Amino acid sequence: MQFIDRRTATVLTTILLFAAVGAFIYLAGRILIVFLFAIFFAFLLEPLVSRLQLLREASRGSRSIAILEVYVVFGIIIAVVLLLAGPHIISQGRKFSADLPGLIDKFTSGKIAWQIGATRGWSNKTELRIEHALANHRNELLAWARSLGAWAAAFLANGIWLLLVPILAIFFLKDGRSMAETLEEIFKRRQRKFLTSLLDDLNQMLAHFIRAQLILAALSWVVYLSVLSLLRVPYAVVLGTLGGVMEFIPIIGPLVAAIAILGVGFLANYSHLVLLAILLGGWRVMQDYFNSPRIMGRKLKMHPLAAIFAVLVGGEIAGVIGVYLSIPIMAALRILWKRWSTYSDSTASATAARDNRAA
Repeated sequence: MQFIDRRTATVLTTILLFAAVGAFIYLAGRILIVFLFAIFFAFLLEPLVSRLQLLREASRGSRSIAILEVYVVFGIIIAVVLLLAGPHIISQGRKFSADLPGLIDKFTSGKIAWQIGATRGWSNKTELRIEHALANHRNELLAWARSLGAWAAAFLANGIWLLLVPILAIFFLKDGRSMAETLEEIFKRRQRKFLTSLLDDLNQMLAHFIRAQLILAALSWVVYLSVLSLLRVPYAVVLGTLGGVMEFIPIIGPLVAAIAILGVGFLANYSHLVLLAILLGGWRVMQDYFNSPRIMGRKLKMHPLAAIFAVLVGGEIAGVIGVYLSIPIMAALRILWKRWSTYSDSTASATAARDNRAA
């Protein structure tokens, strides 16, 4: 007696398979994220490696030598940047870390109202009102500061995993093509054509996205450092570096960087805060409406509302990492849907043509 028909068994198997994959992603999420960043890093270096390989004679091990040369060049560039900017970042970082508890205490106790009010001409009544408002919410402000510090500490603690990224990227650079060919051989001819076109689209999209993000972050780093240094903003090097790094996180990253810069300027009683806010807003407009469309282009073809939705969902699921990965994942899902629709239509057409010939 057959208790479960074949269709029901297929549905149950599919559900169990998706559940198993979901459980695996949840349990091994950190490792998968490291591998994903390694793939991104490999996409970043792939054009340089391929170009160096073409300059060499077709010989055994030529790609390995090209990978080694690219890593050496990148190592030299990073070393030069660290030698030039590293001491300033470290010194200002130490000073900022030492001054931060005092700045937070001055803010949460309300004493900052008198300091700022004295330089900006506030009345005693206004200063007293602001002091009481801050002092009455001291516990909430301290709790928020502690949670932010705990989040930053956890993020830095997990940063050790990033050391694996360039190491794993070597394997993807060296054997990525053979991995893709092996994957394609598993599928049938028609499915292989679908997989090949899908991988090609994903390859172009991800490579373009990673390079564009790196260029946009480098531009922001230079602009933030220049503007903050020229305006003599306190901790300019640390805040400029933070702004460049946060540019990697779509939408939310630049907003957090601007809030951090203005917040530190406010706590340090910086006198040109309004001018600083105007310049930060102007750079954001320049970056979003001029630089990003020209550098990023239309490779992602994503509506702004879809991008915001992806960022919010990614942040809810996986925090900062989810925010960063949300845009490429959403773009990848769009490519998958488009290619699957084309594949389904071609399969349906082929089936209909075969049935007509049989009839």
